[in-house]
Amino acid sequence: MSDRAASGGVIASSRSGEIGPAAVAPIGGGRTPSAPPPDPRRGAAFLAALGSRLPGLSVATDPAVLDANRRDETANLEPPMPLAVVAPSTAGEVAEIVGLAAAYRVPIVPRGAGTGLSGGAAAVAGGVTLTFRKMAAVTSIDPANLVATVQPGMINATFKQAVAAQGLFYPPDPASYETCSIGGNVGTNAGGLCCVKYGVTRESVLALEVVLADGSLIRTGGTTVKDVAGYDLTRLFVGSQGTLGVVTEVTVRLRPTPPPKMTLLAFFATLGDAGDAVARITAAKLVPCTLEMMDGFTIRAAEEYGHFGFDTTAAAMLMVESDAPGAAAAEEIAVADRACVEAGATFTVASTDPAEADLLRQGRRQAWWALERLGLARMEDVAVPRSRMSELVAAVERILLEEEMPGGTFGHVGDGNLHPTFIVPRDDPHAADRIDHARHRVYAAALELGGTVTGEHGIGVAKRDWLERTRGEGAVRAMRAVKAALDPLGIMNPGKVLPD
Repeated sequence: MSDRAASGGVIASSRSGEIGPAAVAPIGGGRTPSAPPPDPRRGAAFLAALGSRLPGLSVATDPAVLDANRRDETANLEPPMPLAVVAPSTAGEVAEIVGLAAAYRVPIVPRGAGTGLSGGAAAVAGGVTLTFRKMAAVTSIDPANLVATVQPGMINATFKQAVAAQGLFYPPDPASYETCSIGGNVGTNAGGLCCVKYGVTRESVLALEVVLADGSLIRTGGTTVKDVAGYDLTRLFVGSQGTLGVVTEVTVRLRPTPPPKMTLLAFFATLGDAGDAVARITAAKLVPCTLEMMDGFTIRAAEEYGHFGFDTTAAAMLMVESDAPGAAAAEEIAVADRACVEAGATFTVASTDPAEADLLRQGRRQAWWALERLGLARMEDVAVPRSRMSELVAAVERILLEEEMPGGTFGHVGDGNLHPTFIVPRDDPHAADRIDHARHRVYAAALELGGTVTGEHGIGVAKRDWLERTRGEGAVRAMRAVKAALDPLGIMNPGKVLPD
């Protein structure tokens, strides 16, 4: 019996009682797929076929390895153990794995570095988790055309260093850039501190190599400056969190290395004053490369964690950075400084020294880890139109007060993206329920202000029940049609993004 049957439709039982492969459903059309229920016999048959087809493949079933790869960094999430953790070395191996998974109806969960905060990489029962630690190379860097191609396991910071050595710059910079992978960034359409000027990951992705749910391999996009041929499949796959296919290669847009950043910190007696400063900076038509905010709770946590010299009496802090060339950077920082002072800043400090500026920047980057030390922390991710950021901050403050829950608020105020973080004692038996109640109130507040329940972390499993309220019934129906067309068996990261 061959590993892939040419026809059929369901898992077939041979006369000897063995589980055999069914036909791989062709891509295209059909009802909304649902994940196949776990079946130990089917899983065992799949692993046996995988060992036969790819005898050198890294396949781990040790409980310690399964446990280490079953969750990301989403708090209060306890996914099941996967069937196995598989580490392919090539796109061809990925295609073989997915093709066999389709034949045996075994779910596939692509996993980056596990730094996600929405449960997108959480394991599913009876499923195989694909890890890309063996596919972490820079395939090419093309300075003449300002593009590069990398494998999905490449770490963001390592890639930045590689292109910087050639005088080039890759903008996407999630707070976890030192540990997160390019593939994971593509899967979630990750953001970061530079989004206000350079946009989220989608704006830097030109082309993808993707293994579809039937094991076939396609390429989307290209390396030309202009390319409008057909549907934009590249943007469809970016942010799909592995629910439509497995990304095996990423081609990205690069930029010439900008000058060293100039950094401004401004401290305020009230969050309202900080919001006024943001409005004044926007009204001045500045486009800084970074415009970040931390509330007083987060300032104090960060200072205790890293000793950055922050004013711990302040209610809010803004960080403004410019990477404009020459005297333009100094002018941008000077205008931003005036805007902050006019809004009531109690203290401002600017740095042109790269080492000092990097230290100040690290204080903001480490906000999450500083808060995480204080208890069981849940960082959220909502966004609103920039003009309504002050209303969102006020709503979060009110919710924290009414829920009698400590927490810090920080985020990318330059593009309207906020990260309210709820903290409860680690031994609180009702922690999950308390946090869920608070975060759902924050989601509702963001939607009431014309915003979204996720600005950069993705829907994953944590927010899928809010997708329809965010996008609308018709839009979700269209998403289901896309999912059914590209994944008719429902094996690609089932249970993620789309609500049941």
